[in-house]
Amino acid sequence: MAQEERVDKWLWATRIFKTRSIATDACKKGRIAVDGVTVKPSRTVKIGDKISVRKPPVTYTFEVIGLTEARVGAKLVPNFLKNLTTRDQYELLDMVRISGFVNRQKGLGRPTKKEGRELAQFTEMSFSEFDFDDDFLDDDDIYDNDER
Repeated sequence: MAQEERVDKWLWATRIFKTRSIATDACKKGRIAVDGVTVKPSRTVKIGDKISVRKPPVTYTFEVIGLTEARVGAKLVPNFLKNLTTRDQYELLDMVRISGFVNRQKGLGRPTKKEGRELAQFTEMSFSEFDFDDDFLDDDDIYDNDER
């Protein structure tokens, strides 16, 4: 068994990120820190290292308690890491989830079903009351005042 493992590979293997390329990108963007230092994807981790993973708005903290090169099943993840994320980070995540649904500004994002129905009703009413035939001049009316 190896004494060290690449940080991007370990993050993927322990299911913190869905793909290794996403883990690599997170490292390149400066969202991964080992023992408080921002790291590149090739940085190796060893047992006892503390890894901070910033997935806005939350910063997760893990301690490495095991190394693996292969992706492990969800039930085996606790054998390789210890979750040290503080309770206030999870509360922050809950607040963002709640406020995301309640405080959506009008006009931003995709319309809700209710807004879609109101929009459809509005467009049907406005065009059904509009008479296209009366509002446009005939070709004969245009040329009456002009000399041909």
